[in-house]
Amino acid sequence: MELLINIDVDDLPRGIGFYQEGLGLRLSRKLFDDTVAEMTGGATPIYLLAKPPGSRPTTRADTRRDYRRHWTPVHLDFVVDNLETAIERALEAGAEIEDWPQEFDWGRQATLSDPFGHGLCFIEWRGQGYGGRRH
Repeated sequence: MELLINIDVDDLPRGIGFYQEGLGLRLSRKLFDDTVAEMTGGATPIYLLAKPPGSRPTTRADTRRDYRRHWTPVHLDFVVDNLETAIERALEAGAEIEDWPQEFDWGRQATLSDPFGHGLCFIEWRGQGYGGRRH
């Protein structure tokens, strides 16, 4: 099975800038009349989808897209070598910190949000990470 990650953004150039400067991904290509940006550099490509605020996410949805901070149980975790360096880089690119680094048996984690209201975490492994299962 192939996994693709899609992230809605209201400003594609700003999204590309954040994911390049803040997370170290690179623009691989633009698709569909420059409405989608393929960002690579991790194990799975991330596609930034230009979607205007106020648009409906599906034909059956009662809600509208809103790029203020929103909570969802689905978010992205980025494994980094140095948590403080990753946080600083993301903040300079427009992220907001939500929880400073916390310690766990498996490592350290910080919680942030991107400029489009999407939550993300930075993880710095300790030892074998999540119970020795590192891929």
